[in-house]
Amino acid sequence: MVKGFKNVVYMSLAIGMLFYSIPQLNLTDMGSLPMIFSVIWIALAFLVIASHLHQILGVDEEKRKELSRIKRMKKWQMEQLVQGRRKMLQFRK
Repeated sequence: MVKGFKNVVYMSLAIGMLFYSIPQLNLTDMGSLPMIFSVIWIALAFLVIASHLHQILGVDEEKRKELSRIKRMKKWQMEQLVQGRRKMLQFRK
């Protein structure tokens, strides 16, 4: 719950920063450096907002569970491999 709250706060700050800055950015001179900077800055702000929204909605939850399941399986396979080698070493003695 704390992780989701943190994302909501950061996304709200990014939205507030965007609303505050849009009237102050120079979007009138086509092709000028200030206009290019303004467009890139707005695009990055939307990217930050989108990433926090992605985390809040929990789109990666299923993928995270799948990766956890794969890691457990690999660990189990490694344990089986090590136990099998131990058994082979015991037979040689």
